[in-house]
Amino acid sequence: MSSGQYTYAVFVDDNFRYQDEDARYKLGDFETYAEAVAACKGLVDEYIEENWSADQSAMERYNQYTGFGPDPFILTDDPVAGSSSFSAWNYAKCQCESTEAKDDSGPKS
Repeated sequence: MSSGQYTYAVFVDDNFRYQDEDARYKLGDFETYAEAVAACKGLVDEYIEENWSADQSAMERYNQYTGFGPDPFILTDDPVAGSSSFSAWNYAKCQCESTEAKDDSGPKS
């Protein structure tokens, strides 16, 4: 089956306003699951980069993200992609850990 038969919609919740569906917005529709994941990762990366501080530990960065950052997720009717859903929190944790050894130049993309 071609991926064009499925929809991949990215929505974004606000970690600061946990479970407040009024704070949710739609980032967009994507033609493939990979494009939707890339959009989610880009949003998380942007938040981490804009809020990155060399004096923070990985755990402090992650706690800041989970408390205040965007929480993108993918809604799809694709049963294969739906079974391996993207987790913004898991991705953010890996990204925060990868910045811990960085100097003042900031996190790697």
